[in-house]
Order: sequence, then C-alpha cells, then structure tokens
Amino acid sequence: MNKKLSLIGFGHMGGAIAAGAVASGICSPKNISVADSNPAAAERAKALGLNVVSAKEAASSASILILAVKPSNLEELSDEIKGEIRPETVVVSICAGKKLGFIVPLFGRKAVRVMPNTPALVGEGMSALCKSSDVTDAELSDVERIFASFGKTAVLPEELFDAVTAVSGSGPAYVYAFIIALAKYAESAGMTAEQGKIFAAQTVLGSAKMVLASDESPETLKRNICTPGGTTVEAVRVLDARGFEEIIIDAAKACAARSEEMGR
Repeated sequence: MNKKLSLIGFGHMGGAIAAGAVASGICSPKNISVADSNPAAAERAKALGLNVVSAKEAASSASILILAVKPSNLEELSDEIKGEIRPETVVVSICAGKKLGFIVPLFGRKAVRVMPNTPALVGEGMSALCKSSDVTDAELSDVERIFASFGKTAVLPEELFDAVTAVSGSGPAYVYAFIIALAKYAESAGMTAEQGKIFAAQTVLGSAKMVLASDESPETLKRNICTPGGTTVEAVRVLDARGFEEIIIDAAKACAARSEEMGR
C-alpha cells in the first residue's frame, strides 16, 4: 500500500498497529510517521525505523491518519491539527466510546471508527470497523488491511459497537478471569503457579483455535468431549447448575450498557 500512514499516539496499541503494518509488508517504515510527546514512545518508534515528527507534521503528511490518543484528549488535539488535515485524508479513530458523529466534526469528513482489542499486541486482535458516508469502499479496504495485519476484522454498523465492546473489547478480561480460576485450581491440586498458568492458558488458546478452525459449532465441540458418565460432563454439570452461561451474558450486558452510556 503506497500511502503515507501517520499515528498520533504510540502507546501499546499504536505500536501494535505500526508493527503489524510493517511486518505484513503493507507499509514500509519510511512511509510511517509517529507523533508522541512521550520520549520513550518516540524511541520505540525510531527503533522500528519510523519517522518521528510533530502532531502537525503527522497530520499534514498522512493519507491515513490514525488517532491513538486518550478519548479525553481528542478536542485539544483537534484544535492543534485540524487545519493541517487534507480533505482527502482518511482519519481513523481507535478512541473507545467516541462515535463518528463526534469524530467527523473535529477532524474532517472522511473518518473510520475502529474498535480493536489488546490481543492485537500478540498478533491475534479482533477489530470492528465502521465508516462515515464520505469514505469510499476502497479507502475502507485500505484501513481494514492495516488492522487485519495483526488479527481479524469485521465491518459492522456503528449501532453494534456497544456489543463489540462487550464481546471483543472487554472480552479478554473475562477470559483472563477464567484462566485465573483454572490456574488456581491447578495450583491447589499440586502444580506450581507457573504450570497452572501454562496449562490453563494453553487450553484456552487451543480451544479457541479449534472453534475457528472447525466446521462444527462450539456447542457441538462441547458435546463431543462430554462423554456420558465421564469426567467432563461432571464439570459442565456444575457450570450449568451455577449459571455460568447466564453470568457471562449478564456481564456482557453490563459492559454494553456502560459503553452506551459513555457514548451519549
């Protein structure tokens, strides 16, 4: 993709975006500019061979401008760079809770909102995208390619972004809670803490890969290992009796409700 990519903000997620774009060959390091007031972040960008510039320079040179700053800093950033953004530049916001109706007036008519998640840091992200009406399908495809370089992507209507927040955005925390619990049992049964962590985490990783690779539904995969009278079915019986599925659904609903509240 022979376009100039700029990132304003180079924290963990900004770093994952740049690293994915470079590693996949989508962008050459010389075509990526980074602006971040944190000296440590600037040094990380330089180590990747990226151009470290001011926010105004990042905005004026970009074909695709990614805003990876705290949502509370967006209005101040707009005051600084809005006059530098070219009409043809596609502005991409990964700022949680900030809708296109908030982004477009601040930064320009062409905007894409993206909700990535933290597994992007290990190349296994899940990102949802939606666009303003002035963004062409080709421009959206360019943005999607960047985020697909470190995981999976899906284009969804913006009204589903609260659900995206509840499932993929905050979902890793639910999975970590499950891993913590399984690892604690392993340790109580005699494993070391490190062994428990590895057994639990690898089991989650392998199970997730089976879901994505199999033509069978998760429900079928679950039934396949619940042999009548066996060990797994006893564990699942306890989960069902304690309302495990309902607990997860209620947690996701609470997350989505808070996301909706924050976006008003």
